[in-house]
Amino acid sequence: MLTMNLGLSPPEPQIIVGICAMTKKSKSKPMTQILERLCRFDYLTVIILGEDVILNEPVENWPSCHCLISFHSKGFPLDKAVAYSKLRNPFLINDLAMQYYIQDRREVYRILQEEGIDLPRYAVLNRDPARPEECNLIEGEDQVEVNGAVFPKPFVEKPVSAEDHNVYIYYPSSAGGGSQRLFRKIGSRSSVYSPESSVRKTGSYIYEEFMPTDGTDVKVYTVGPDYAHAEARKSPALDGKVERDSEGKEIRYPVMLTAMEKLVARKVCVAFKQTVCGFDLLRANGHSFVCDVNGFSFVKNSMKYYDDCAKILGNTIMRELAPQFQIPWSIPTEAEDIPIVPTTSGTMMELRCVIAIIRHGDRTPKQKMKMEVTHPRFFSLFEKHGGYKTGKLKLKRPEQLQEVLDITRLLLAELEKEPGGEIEEKTGKLEQLKSVLEMYGHFSGINRKVQLTYYPHGVKATNEGQEDLPEALTPSLLLVLKWGGELTPAGRVQAEELGRAFRCMYPGGQGDYAGFPGCGLLRLHSTFRHDLKIYASDEGRVQMTAAAFAKGLLALEGELTPILVQMVKSANMNGLLDSDGDSLSSCQHRVKARLHHILQQDAPFGPEDYDQLAPTGSTSLLNSMAVIKNPVKVCDQVFALIENLTHQIRERMQDPKSVDLQLYHSETLELMLQRWSKLERDFRQKSGRYDISKIPDIYDCVKYDVQHNGSLGLQGTAELLRLSKALADVVIPQEYGISREEKLEIAVGFCLPLLRKILLDLQRTHEDESVNKLHPLYSRGVLSPGRHVRTRLYFTSESHVHSLLSVFRYGGLLDETQDAQWQRALAYLSAISELNYMTQIVIMLYEDNTRDPLSEERFHVELHFSPGVKGVEEEGSAPAGCGFRPASSEVGPSMKTDQGSMENLCPGKASDEPDRALQTSPQPPEGPGLPRRSPLIRNRKAGSMEVMGGAWEKEVVKLLIGQYL
Repeated sequence: MLTMNLGLSPPEPQIIVGICAMTKKSKSKPMTQILERLCRFDYLTVIILGEDVILNEPVENWPSCHCLISFHSKGFPLDKAVAYSKLRNPFLINDLAMQYYIQDRREVYRILQEEGIDLPRYAVLNRDPARPEECNLIEGEDQVEVNGAVFPKPFVEKPVSAEDHNVYIYYPSSAGGGSQRLFRKIGSRSSVYSPESSVRKTGSYIYEEFMPTDGTDVKVYTVGPDYAHAEARKSPALDGKVERDSEGKEIRYPVMLTAMEKLVARKVCVAFKQTVCGFDLLRANGHSFVCDVNGFSFVKNSMKYYDDCAKILGNTIMRELAPQFQIPWSIPTEAEDIPIVPTTSGTMMELRCVIAIIRHGDRTPKQKMKMEVTHPRFFSLFEKHGGYKTGKLKLKRPEQLQEVLDITRLLLAELEKEPGGEIEEKTGKLEQLKSVLEMYGHFSGINRKVQLTYYPHGVKATNEGQEDLPEALTPSLLLVLKWGGELTPAGRVQAEELGRAFRCMYPGGQGDYAGFPGCGLLRLHSTFRHDLKIYASDEGRVQMTAAAFAKGLLALEGELTPILVQMVKSANMNGLLDSDGDSLSSCQHRVKARLHHILQQDAPFGPEDYDQLAPTGSTSLLNSMAVIKNPVKVCDQVFALIENLTHQIRERMQDPKSVDLQLYHSETLELMLQRWSKLERDFRQKSGRYDISKIPDIYDCVKYDVQHNGSLGLQGTAELLRLSKALADVVIPQEYGISREEKLEIAVGFCLPLLRKILLDLQRTHEDESVNKLHPLYSRGVLSPGRHVRTRLYFTSESHVHSLLSVFRYGGLLDETQDAQWQRALAYLSAISELNYMTQIVIMLYEDNTRDPLSEERFHVELHFSPGVKGVEEEGSAPAGCGFRPASSEVGPSMKTDQGSMENLCPGKASDEPDRALQTSPQPPEGPGLPRRSPLIRNRKAGSMEVMGGAWEKEVVKLLIGQYL
């Protein structure tokens, strides 16, 4: 017998918790982790009954206990455990008598059916001489008939004993016939194909319909009726190969259960009287079916689950036994039971909905090349992939990119043979296209894509406004090649850390049980009261940011790809988060032309220029113009610094010491030189004028190198960064409109679908009380049955964030002359020069159930904003906001506001600590350059904007769409 208690002098009395199981189970890693945490309860002492005692001692000699955790596995004497339970009458965590039923698949299916739980259509073949009427089997080539029920192939054949894992799946002759034979994992295999097509002729079996899943099985683990953890694994029926990670563990994928699946989890737990219970779900044809109940099962390798499981078990035991031991114990009221939090105005209200729009994390520099193509082969490709339907085509898949490469190679070969032939495409552009497509040695849609846009009268004519001369010019395609822009290791860390910090937006977010800050959100999620959906645009960097954020938010473990596949929605969203940045509207064309005209003047900015370029009076814009003074002179300086930079890189490449030098994210000096040489060529045109559209790319590149490749010690990068940032802080925001009217027109063009979706999210929270909530009959013990928090996370690019902010700032939401708080919020936005990586706009909806539904005080809407990660600007140059939880609205402007930050998201937390910023570094995330805890804090505080009102729908419509819907 092993006694576990971490306290030196445990208080009396003690509640003894006995663990009665085979050694392989009682000493397993999950059990050890959970018991260590269970021992932290002051009044609990855990004893483990040794296997020798269980097998060889009479139950009268077994140690006495007040609570028994006992479960069957191979070789376990369940009869003795039942006898011990009758003798000592301990409180049972998992009922023992029901464990007999769990060993028989027939009984399991009977109980599931009685509970109204969906399971595959099935029939039982009992080869029992005493029951001949249950042994009617007629086998055909592609079907079996069992006691009158017909099962066409494919069907499943399961032994009635749950201990027998030899499950067979039989395939139809049209698919090649044969069968897949499943078995308990042996090494890296869990099934094998067999050519045998005939069913087994001895033994009793369940025959059931084969459910066509997406190749994954969902494993659900309950801890009591109100908690379930779910994960998926590759189905053993798929190919029999067990997917394992670098440590040899089977790969499991995180899964979010639907409202109905959560109700099923509760039903299974209660019906089988198993507090700790695992069962299998099959998701097929839009429904979920239970196909197996395993009884006592633990999740492997999840610290969050170990914490939750121990806490729930400890509280369950204390709630049941503390009164009879006269132990002063009351279940701690979980802050997350009712999702009530203070609003920015200090009022306690129920949080109903959180909507966040978030920019992606740190990425490699984006690179782009445009060329006009007219060769018939490109038009054939355009037609083949359906480009004429919309006039646009995006090619990302490997086979599509290979087609573009094949055409490019062919044209280059023909140009080499016949330099003066009929091919109009420029050799230099074709060579660059070929070079980029051949990079990395393989294709991936994450790091390269080709876009083709059809221009019936030619690209140049269209851009010069000559569309009214249809017959005079020939059609052409604009080919845009994009590469780079991959999420960096630092970007992954940023997203994951922000996900962790984001938990503090929720009730119980300040908790730190067992070292998990924000456990309120985690338990809210696992106890079925969190309705979460995550959306991302089709850009690889955006999708991976969403996956990394989800990993941090929900304390998931493992690689990002499985999280991305299971949890992030990015397909068929009809432009919700994507935009075609290369197809500009007429308003954008006008704005761009005016912007380029102003910035091409070789003279200091005068009053007229300020009026033309900064009619909104934006503080950051005026500051940048003051730094620039003469735009052409600054462009001259920038160009000279780029020339100097490429010269330095070439010199480094000649240095023998730099031959194998690897830069950040596996870049080489040669690739770095290509990046800067292209900008050097493109920035100053042959006419001597500067291409202003390259300024964002220059700033992008130098910011990346200063942050990640600073160890190279290249001269002049700091000055290049300062000047290019000043130019970029004018060009980037003004490309989305110069006047208020232009900003709104362009913004609606970018984000109207997203605005409509946000409005729908808020309205549904208010209207649809049936979404994602427990049935009232199954809500015992939940203080707010049926109440849930709806979370919608939208990950996108800079264009959508700029556009959404424009709607908020210029859409006439509030009159800043009449509202001091709104005035402060707009002043803060005006001072922000850059919407950096991980910029967030968060909308929070609260409800006060005690108020009349039509009352002005029933609903409360808040807007929160953060400009993302700390940039590379000098310390103290960024504006300070008022924090996530500023003082209540009664606090006057002269009083000091709460200087909170993303670290300090929760009310009541001390805020006198200096902020710590996540500094991107030349080292990978596991190196010493990144702190272990760096929740994306910045010295510029998160700003808050608040909208209150009872007729909240009217306010939100006005807030989101204004005059455009």
